[in-house]
Amino acid sequence: MRKALIAAGLVLSTAIALPLVAPVVAQGTSAVSNVTGGHYTVDSAHTQVVWKVNHLGFNDYFGLFGDATGMLMLDPKNPAAASVEIEIPIASIATSSQGLTDHLKKPEFFDIAKFDKATFKSTSVVVDGTKAKITGDLTIKGVTKPVVLDAEFTGAGPHPMNKKENIGFEAETKIKRSDFGVSYGIPMVPDEVELEISVAFQKG
Repeated sequence: MRKALIAAGLVLSTAIALPLVAPVVAQGTSAVSNVTGGHYTVDSAHTQVVWKVNHLGFNDYFGLFGDATGMLMLDPKNPAAASVEIEIPIASIATSSQGLTDHLKKPEFFDIAKFDKATFKSTSVVVDGTKAKITGDLTIKGVTKPVVLDAEFTGAGPHPMNKKENIGFEAETKIKRSDFGVSYGIPMVPDEVELEISVAFQKG
């Protein structure tokens, strides 16, 4: 009986205490009016570059890069003047196979001992509503090629913890890995690689 009373007391006290803990409510919305503009830095913990390549004609295989850094300059009154720079540490590459992850770091793929990062620097932005085509220079393994990102604004607003303005975008593009000296396995593993980017920036 005593144990039952103690258990009931714990349940009751928990029920009373829970409403005192303020829930974290999402602050970002797709309203462009939430964007104040200025200088933003990449939120490294919430930014990913996902890649997809076909595996021997059987299925698609995925991997990702994380820990990106960089900046965004944005004026909501003149979005075409925006500029963005992103730096991605190649050592952050991850797949579901540790063996493949280790192989991708070797000279026949990314050769991270010599080339430890990839970079993207925008050269022009063409805006269409909440979407944009961002042209820029992508550098991998010391080779720089122009690419076009199909980007879309996904949300903005104050971060619920630090109250700083955050802004998010998603983008996609396709590249040929052979253009950057990553030709191992072609044609068994296709040359074309699809990239999907989800990036968060924080003002300040």
